[in-house]
Amino acid sequence: MTTTPLRLPRTADHLDLLESHAIFILREVVAECERPVLLFSGGKDSAVLLHLAAKAFAPQLLPFPIMHIDTGQNFPEVLKYRDKVAKDVGARLIVAKVQDSIDQGKVADPGPMGSRNRLQTVTLLDAITDNGFDAAFGGARRDEDKARAKERILSFRDAFGQWDPRQQRPELWQLYQGKVNPGEHLRAFPLSDWTELDIWQYIERENMSLPEIYFAHEREVVLRDNMWLAVGPFVEPREGEVVERRVVRFRTVGDANCTGAVDSTADTLAAIIDEIAIANVSERGATRADDRFSETAMEDRKREGYF
Repeated sequence: MTTTPLRLPRTADHLDLLESHAIFILREVVAECERPVLLFSGGKDSAVLLHLAAKAFAPQLLPFPIMHIDTGQNFPEVLKYRDKVAKDVGARLIVAKVQDSIDQGKVADPGPMGSRNRLQTVTLLDAITDNGFDAAFGGARRDEDKARAKERILSFRDAFGQWDPRQQRPELWQLYQGKVNPGEHLRAFPLSDWTELDIWQYIERENMSLPEIYFAHEREVVLRDNMWLAVGPFVEPREGEVVERRVVRFRTVGDANCTGAVDSTADTLAAIIDEIAIANVSERGATRADDRFSETAMEDRKREGYF
């Protein structure tokens, strides 16, 4: 007599637990709020967030649109990826442009080589108000920055879109208070407890696509502020700077004139995971010029209404 071997169910690993919690947060916010939106930059974190949202509400389409705050200084590979992914998941894509805020006189034009990164705040708050959104999902993680480590999973913003860390609601035992008072809106961060390594391991497990700039490639760069900036429409060599052609990749996605590349030969997900596993500096700390020159840069912007 033959017997069928006992097959035990697969034990949930840490990625399963992170995924389950993130999906729970997505569903809770949608159940509590009337007009949510998912903020999508085209970077790895927002890509994972969109992937989780598609899982959370399958087989239906997303019950909310996705929105990109376009500074006009993006890497073309990221914009191409943004449009493709939005089409693939069947999501309605809203593009709010910083250039419109400049044309309306709401923010000052920093010039062709000036950074527009901080100008996104006005464009974001206007887009939230104009569309009547009462909740915005973001892909921020607590390990990225000290200011983000202070933020709760549900972060409430007042009638002016501002954040006050002293007014945050308690979140004991993963119980969330999602009620939005008149004039307020909330930002929800389902990836708060994820690390950069978790993100890459999940991307590998789910066989997700990403913008090409995340993988090692040859590019003309200049060394500025101890970072390799990609030479292009938004970065021109200054006096004394030497253009070099190097094999690099980007650990984070931001404006081309303030996001640095790192020397790397990691051209596969497995190689990137090996590289991140031994990294001792966060991706923002290593490659984002707008966050490095002030200890409170991120927190100051968040108080103003930034992501």
